Amino acid sequence: ATPIPRTLTMTLYGDLDVSTLDELPANRGKIITGVREAAKLPDAVKFIREHLEAGRQAYIVYPLIDESEKLEAKAAATEFARWQEFLAPMPCALLHGRILPEEKDAIMEKFRRGETKALIATTVIEVGIAVPNATIMLIENAERFGLAQLHQLRGRIGRGGHKSYCILLRSTKSDADADEKLKILEETTNGFDIAEADLQLRGPG
Repeated sequence: ATPIPRTLTMTLYGDLDVSTLDELPANRGKIITGVREAAKLPDAVKFIREHLEAGRQAYIVYPLIDESEKLEAKAAATEFARWQEFLAPMPCALLHGRILPEEKDAIMEKFRRGETKALIATTVIEVGIAVPNATIMLIENAERFGLAQLHQLRGRIGRGGHKSYCILLRSTKSDADADEKLKILEETTNGFDIAEADLQLRGPG
């Protein structure tokens, strides 16, 4: 489940009861997480292509829908055309929160059926999506996301028997706090450990 520092704090003060679920559901594959510099994107593209050609699927995640003059971060709609070039001739799709619900459902259904090989998306995918064949996730500007959100996003992969890979690309402008946050995700997939680390970094909220 999502590691939320506030919830963890409330359990410490006895305001909430605790149910401990410390095992993954059966038949879940291992998730390997790696933090890489943004300059490593070409290597990541090559890695993703190899896995898509082997029959797997991928999520490519961005913090924004469109480019912003105020925020120095990449955007899904802007980068979509690049990914179509990177992964051609394999079909890609774009998914974000401004797409109409009916269209969203149709896009996701094609991805579930394996007709779409890569989904370029915002955090709209972070809950309620289970595609066992999707084994790769690349998150650009990963330093812009919170620990809980990154953990939740990463939970979209590793849902089948295949080993899965989460690549966290950080920009050259990320600071020491961001690096520490991303390192935690590289070291563990345990939600309890991530919640404790988030509590130390951000406080109870």
